[in-house]
Amino acid sequence: MPTSLDRAVEMTRTGDVWVFRGRSPADRAIQAMTNSPVNHVGMAVVIDDLPPLMWHAELGKSLKDMWSGTHQRGAQLHDLRDAVVTWHDKYGQRAWLRQLDHAVTREMEDAALRTVARLDGTPFPSTAKLASRWLRGRVPLRPKGDASLESAFCAEIVAVTYEEMGLLPKRRPNWYDPGKFWSGDDLELLEGAKLGPEIEIVVM
Repeated sequence: MPTSLDRAVEMTRTGDVWVFRGRSPADRAIQAMTNSPVNHVGMAVVIDDLPPLMWHAELGKSLKDMWSGTHQRGAQLHDLRDAVVTWHDKYGQRAWLRQLDHAVTREMEDAALRTVARLDGTPFPSTAKLASRWLRGRVPLRPKGDASLESAFCAEIVAVTYEEMGLLPKRRPNWYDPGKFWSGDDLELLEGAKLGPEIEIVVM
């Protein structure tokens, strides 16, 4: 059942996932390269009396990053409502919310914020790097010892944050693509956690 953006922002909690699907050539390229029905994913961060935020990675710098206070490309923390409106109006994206069915403790919230502090501003990879890193995530070419991300794809940002929160096992971040967070894929979370069905968002 579709719901309004205002209602979705009101009901979202830390760890909820927002997925997006567009029709531009770039969107189609990401969907094709990653064999995914969607091309973008972000994670909600809702802490205390702060406005609901979205933690994701993108090429644009239309919105101020709430962590650094600057406009930047790459990993960013945005006002959630503003981010969804931007992705809908500017980028022509449809949006869905998947709610996390698991209690999020203060320790998990702290882990999420530490991940934001560590990765905020990490640059977005080029299209060529995106394709090669996604392939390496499935067919490793050589051992990788570096757990940090020199550049980050949106799904990697969400996956690494989920790992730090104890919701996903440790594995190569580039194994993930946006489609892993769509219900058509069988993403197995830890501790009995589950992601609910997609709720289509109506942006007025």
